[in-house]
Amino acid sequence: MKKLIYPVIITEVNDEDGHYFGVSSPNIEGMVTQGKTLEDAVYWAEDAIATMLEGEEYPKPQDPRTWKLETNESVVYVTVDMEKWLRSKSPKIRKNVSVPEYLVDLGKKEKINFSQLLTEALENKLLNN
Repeated sequence: MKKLIYPVIITEVNDEDGHYFGVSSPNIEGMVTQGKTLEDAVYWAEDAIATMLEGEEYPKPQDPRTWKLETNESVVYVTVDMEKWLRSKSPKIRKNVSVPEYLVDLGKKEKINFSQLLTEALENKLLNN
């Protein structure tokens, strides 16, 4: 399993666009993203890092203690599970399955996404054992 951990700079911004958090990484040239909340910003930072590093050599993380930060900036470490991210981008293939009618009816009442449920069950069975 290939998990990467990169420090990023999160900048709290209040401007004409409102309040949000910008994210950049001196480790990954050109990586910039943002989120409305800090949690959003970290989520999108993980996606941006994975997107930019897909098919590339993984750069060695820099030591953020050498970075000069402004008062509205802070360092946050972002973990990226590259294998999981790459699996999520895998093409989807249609499979027909047979399910008892009563389960289909119950699933519809509960607004179950059968494709998502089957994918999660298969991942749990095949990847966690």
